Amino acid sequence: MPQGDYIDLFRKRQGYRPDFHERKRKREAREVHERSTKAQKTIGLKGKIYAKKRYAEKALMKKTLAMHEESSSRRKVDDEVHEGALPAYLLDREQTTRAKVLSNTIKQKRKEKAGRWEVPLPKVRPVAEDEMFKVVRTGKRKTKQWKRMVTKVTFVGPSFTRKPPKYERFIRPSGLRFSKAHVTHPELKCTFNLEIIGIKKNPNGAMYTSLGVITKGTIIEVNVSELGLVTPAGKVVWGKYAQVTNNPENDGCINAVLLV
Repeated sequence: MPQGDYIDLFRKRQGYRPDFHERKRKREAREVHERSTKAQKTIGLKGKIYAKKRYAEKALMKKTLAMHEESSSRRKVDDEVHEGALPAYLLDREQTTRAKVLSNTIKQKRKEKAGRWEVPLPKVRPVAEDEMFKVVRTGKRKTKQWKRMVTKVTFVGPSFTRKPPKYERFIRPSGLRFSKAHVTHPELKCTFNLEIIGIKKNPNGAMYTSLGVITKGTIIEVNVSELGLVTPAGKVVWGKYAQVTNNPENDGCINAVLLV
């Protein structure tokens, strides 16, 4: 087991040191000055490599910030074309209108590429491992404790088949498997019962995402072909992402909001 896991385990049991957050804040504040000193003192080839690396980081950061900004431009209105010459005192009074530079689709794609999601629930309560899994004791005298039963709602594909019980590590009960979700379109203000295609991301970790566990705040992909949504190019949109807004294991259904 790597050392980091021991630290995480200790923090789960005992909590953080009383001065942990203050020391972390000071360390982060010092880091800027330390990097600046290093950049000034490093010379020769190492200095060039370090400067190039810092330049790349800054360029990436500026690019990411530019992606998030809703930039707009000014353009002339070309609806009405005046016949004949305009007097000089009216030349600087041409009407202008504000037009968005990028369409919503391009903006959304850029935000996804930048790793930023505008989701209805940006923060959710983390689910503990004890709450997520139940220990299943097997063997003649119930000594083997390596099996886990998932206590939350899960999604498995249509072609899913269980492993033989001898080799099954995680048991996903069939009573807690869901294939459809109630998805609300925020602009249309309508709710549709749509099929789930897959799990994009579970906020509790990659392991839960791969297992298909659906908890509050999970990003799921749903089949929106029956809604008739089309792209600017005229193609029908097949799959779209939605965020789960309820606790499915308590309500017996999955409620989600479409990410438009």
